[in-house]
Amino acid sequence: MSDSPCRSEVRRDGQWLHLFLDKPKGNILDLQMLGAIEAALDDQIPQLPALKLVVFEGVGKHFSFGASVEEHLPETVGDMLPAFHDLFRKLESTSIPTAAVVRGQCLGGGMELAAWCGRLVCTPTAAFGVPEVKLAVFPPIAALLLPWRCGGQRGSEVVYSGRTVKAAEAVEIGLADQCAEDPTAALEEWFEKNLAGNSALAIRYAWQASRMEIAEALQNRLPKLEALYLKDLMSHEDPVEGIRSFIERRPAQWRHR
Repeated sequence: MSDSPCRSEVRRDGQWLHLFLDKPKGNILDLQMLGAIEAALDDQIPQLPALKLVVFEGVGKHFSFGASVEEHLPETVGDMLPAFHDLFRKLESTSIPTAAVVRGQCLGGGMELAAWCGRLVCTPTAAFGVPEVKLAVFPPIAALLLPWRCGGQRGSEVVYSGRTVKAAEAVEIGLADQCAEDPTAALEEWFEKNLAGNSALAIRYAWQASRMEIAEALQNRLPKLEALYLKDLMSHEDPVEGIRSFIERRPAQWRHR
């Protein structure tokens, strides 16, 4: 049995690659998990010429609690954040549609991964949020993605408020695409209706063409957001206090600087 925190299953005669985030209960997207996801993509995709969909799902009650808070500390964030962003570059470089099956909490980097996918199906009790601002930091991928996915200001408000978005509202604002009691079955039905009968080659080119705007933002704007985080924000006191207070399970003492 593999010790990898990311399990993969190939389904539908190589048309569907299902990746399971398998590190309950939180399925934290730490450096180990990020490496495992990329390894699974590198291992499977070249072997699957008919692949039409890569699906992410969290094992257990929750999709993911997000990136490792401990790895946000000054001594490690310089490695963690670029590695996290490299995952999104890799996903776009494949030109293969992605989908997420979300149950339970889908927070921080976990929400960024799920929302980056082209199709997000969740249960009625799922909850989404990028609460980084409550630790005095911000989520660069969400800042890039959500105004595009949710339509301008509504996506921006989710980023700067850090509030929780329940499943029904997530569908309403475009953060999620469908809410279903059995999200895996709902996604399979959508796949059968919309992708199964088409050429994998054509699907990949259509995916690439339809996402050119967000792909260009990933290439041109994400480095600026990453620098804003690592070189500017992390030079202040409050972000370090926010991260340390979370780890130490105490109220933050903000100095607003």
